[in-house]
Amino acid sequence: MHSAPMRTIHDDVEEVLLSADALADRVAQLGAQLSADYAGRDPVLVSVLKGSIVFLADLIRAMEIPLSVDLMEVSSYGSGTETSGQVRILKDLSASIEGREVIVVEDIIDTGLTLNYLLRYLWERNPASMRICCLLDKPARRLAEIEIDYTGFTIPDRFVIGYGLDYDERYRNLPYVGVLRPSVYSSPSEE
Repeated sequence: MHSAPMRTIHDDVEEVLLSADALADRVAQLGAQLSADYAGRDPVLVSVLKGSIVFLADLIRAMEIPLSVDLMEVSSYGSGTETSGQVRILKDLSASIEGREVIVVEDIIDTGLTLNYLLRYLWERNPASMRICCLLDKPARRLAEIEIDYTGFTIPDRFVIGYGLDYDERYRNLPYVGVLRPSVYSSPSEE
């Protein structure tokens, strides 16, 4: 008796854009660069849940300086592939960032609208400085001007998943960044 092969999350990936090894190498480089730039200081890394958690975890392990971490959760995406334009703070910072050197850690910056809102919100808390470290920059979709201080990779305008990035809360556990097959998120009327 033969059973059908088990379907996995990898089956929905059209192509691997960034391998696990490429991600590990670049995150190690970013960690070393941040460690050098913030040597003798005590930055707080502010990350936005949930997409950035894998990147944040690997990044802080690649940094060899004293640091602290704080997490926020914002809502701007529904279950679709487009940002809603509406931003809500679902979880705020746990500690004050007043007078602190802040590194905002993002998984991906595409339109920049959510991050633009978040940066204005964080500047109101009077940090000493604020820089942005993002794993993936997708400039083709940019609607808000964002100055990124540390970039992992610049990617084309494709719908990516994996390494923390999701579609409808799935695929975050892929060890690489892949392009999601359009058939997964297209309704039959769109095809």
